[in-house]
Amino acid sequence: MAIPTFVDRVTLHASGGNGGHGCASVHREKFKPLGGPDGGNGGHGGSVILKVDGGLTTLVDFHRQSHRRAENGQPGKGGHANGANGDDIVLAVPDGTVVTDADTGEQLADLTGDGTEVVIAAGGRGGLGNAALASSARKAPGFALLGEEGESRTVTLELKVVADVGLVGFPSAGKSSLVAAISRARPKIADYPFTTLVPNLGVVVAGDTTYTVADVPGLIEGASEGRGLGHDFLRHIERCAAIVQVLDCATFEPGRDPVTDLDVIEAELAAHGGLEDRPRLVALNKVDVPDGHELAEIAKPELEARGLQVFEISTKSGVGLQALSFAMAAIVRERRATLPPPVPPRIVIRPEPVAGADEFTVGRENELWRVRGVKPERWVRQTDFGNPEAVGYLADRLNRIGIEDKLLELGARAGDGVAIGGADAVVFDFAPQIDIGAEILSRRGEDQRFAEERPAAVRRRAKDRAYHAARADDAYEAGAAHDGEDVEGGDRSDDE
Repeated sequence: MAIPTFVDRVTLHASGGNGGHGCASVHREKFKPLGGPDGGNGGHGGSVILKVDGGLTTLVDFHRQSHRRAENGQPGKGGHANGANGDDIVLAVPDGTVVTDADTGEQLADLTGDGTEVVIAAGGRGGLGNAALASSARKAPGFALLGEEGESRTVTLELKVVADVGLVGFPSAGKSSLVAAISRARPKIADYPFTTLVPNLGVVVAGDTTYTVADVPGLIEGASEGRGLGHDFLRHIERCAAIVQVLDCATFEPGRDPVTDLDVIEAELAAHGGLEDRPRLVALNKVDVPDGHELAEIAKPELEARGLQVFEISTKSGVGLQALSFAMAAIVRERRATLPPPVPPRIVIRPEPVAGADEFTVGRENELWRVRGVKPERWVRQTDFGNPEAVGYLADRLNRIGIEDKLLELGARAGDGVAIGGADAVVFDFAPQIDIGAEILSRRGEDQRFAEERPAAVRRRAKDRAYHAARADDAYEAGAAHDGEDVEGGDRSDDE
């Protein structure tokens, strides 16, 4: 199957890179059995970014490759070595690309202007190593935080051509010929309907005004309901400042005339919606044909009676093209004068918001208490539940922001199930005010290893005590023997 060269609607599956895990390491050096924690942090995962490239006119690259994933962050290492951040993926899109969440239908961004960018799939945060988790109370954490998974999202990219003037009309009305006559664009032109299969853009210079003109594949009756090609491309005139109705005055089809064609096209534009406020110009084309000139003379008064500005033109002979191009330029100038001045690019620093009392919510769901919130759910994802010390650290963090107090306030009892998160929640048994902390034989949040004597020191002191006790016993026995000798000597003197 051939891949088209012009694609204006695609579905993109984007995944940010996962964050690297933090490292739990202790500095080891001779004669320093407790050198302190030195585990580094994991690197952040890369993000998937869309950026406008003014040189692109199609989304065909995403038609060929619709799955994109950024690089994962590297894990931390010992010796305070942090993991490398994953590289971002910057995807170039044409000017005028609309980004919509495919699952919810929410519009995420309308990318207009060269260099405009948006992050559609953020990378996961890297986990902290035990060196970063150390504190005055927890001097040597035996755990590290896990890296977070990157965001995954399916988006729909829809291209809406950014043009100042849009040309609409029936097939073979001469729209492509008009673009070729007033600009340097060279679209495909032939004498059969639906020659134009993709929108064509042309740059027109009228006096000191330069603007762009786009022609849309021919509209027929029922285009808004899917007939023909116009339905698929009507979106490309949504950004236009003006609409030019190109009417064929030399058609051989029975039952057609400029006024009837205009009514049909206006009905299709109204069915599409969103174009009622655009100013209209009418171009009666092919007046170089004798019958066409007569038909234009008949239709022009009726169209002007509707308040429309009408131009008799011929893309072959050039009649009326200059007047039409300057009329389009006047509308474009008027539209541009109403737009706000462009804002110069600047660096915007957005600090993280300070969390308040609404940083989590607690609710009752059947037999469970469910806790939702950005912080609690992120902390759960970062916890290694195979490490009791890490679980105790999680309990300390949850208690610090008041979750335990909130549960008690709402009537939770010991042993109740508490779920933190949504569909992939982690369920705990509620155990308030219990020492489930990060260190065995210590309170939560404290580390007693530096307060305890090392086994080698205990053994050495025991040996010292035994040695000194033995010395004391030997001295006592020696003293007792000496005292006995003195007594016996005294007895002998008495016998003598």
